[in-house]
Amino acid sequence: MLRLLIQGECISSLELTINKNDPSIDASILVVGNKQFITTFVKRTFYIRSSTVEVSLELDDVIQHIKTRQPAILILQATQVASLQLCRQIKEQKLLGWIYCILINDLPEIAITTMGLDPNWELRECAQALENGADAYLRISSISNQDSAIAVAENRLLKAQIQAGLRGVRLYREAMHTNDFLSRVALVDPLTELSNRRAMEWELPQQVKNAFSQSTPLSLIILDVDYFKSINDNYGHPVGDRALKLLANRLKHNLRIQDSLFRYGGEEFVIILSHTDCEEARAVAKRVRHMISDQPFDIDRRLVLPITISLGVASLKHTDDHRGESLLRSADHNLRIAKSNGRNQVYCCCNH
Repeated sequence: MLRLLIQGECISSLELTINKNDPSIDASILVVGNKQFITTFVKRTFYIRSSTVEVSLELDDVIQHIKTRQPAILILQATQVASLQLCRQIKEQKLLGWIYCILINDLPEIAITTMGLDPNWELRECAQALENGADAYLRISSISNQDSAIAVAENRLLKAQIQAGLRGVRLYREAMHTNDFLSRVALVDPLTELSNRRAMEWELPQQVKNAFSQSTPLSLIILDVDYFKSINDNYGHPVGDRALKLLANRLKHNLRIQDSLFRYGGEEFVIILSHTDCEEARAVAKRVRHMISDQPFDIDRRLVLPITISLGVASLKHTDDHRGESLLRSADHNLRIAKSNGRNQVYCCCNH
């Protein structure tokens, strides 16, 4: 049994995995409360089987445990002083706020009578629980006969709340998967299926940061398809698109494993070369130039196009900024020189 020491009071916690025989429930539950609460909960949730571990924790460790295991449902004993605080802390954390939190009040009827609570006390307790981030609040009686009508009704309500929570968690996780997919789509150029400019603008600062922190060389190539406008003008945009796709595919399959290729825009491409100094980068650029110019592109059965490229190469200097903007400008400057010198050539930082 997982034992939690919260505010000096010994609290038991039971981690549960949902019975796989029930296809409507497919995630884990963490139950926090005293031993009697745990025992009652297990009796009432026969469709759940338990997995337990012995450990002694403080409140902060409970939260850390939740961060690590991330249960779909968190069930707290409402009568424990720390439960509201724990619920509030979980809900205040962006990465944990999706966890469905159910507070269960198991105060015995005799205690309610002895304490002289007025008829509205439970409404106030429910409101307080919801105000502190709880997603649901339930009242569970302490009757021993689990076959009684009230116990059956309470058990049905408890199971329904768990299922409702799991539906919400499932929708949240599906939304996260969708967001991940959309993020990936947003970083990919639809024509060439290469990483796009946005992806490059995220990747380059990371590469520059690593190069500075590890004192390793970093270089960058910007290449531009020579006279690409004339291809579109003479053969039409579908042929131009086809040429870009074939060129991108040839680049992608002939670069080194540490090189990162991006479509920068139009007919321009960027290659980030990690752990590569200027001389090595120039050698890579020359090889890439020959790889494109030496073999014409088969656009279709009737059209074969010779294509050449111009390339500007730059390497990271200690005076460059940490976002890679100056490195990119240097490579772009060298590309313009390569084009002004006649195209179909490499101009590198090593040239001057």
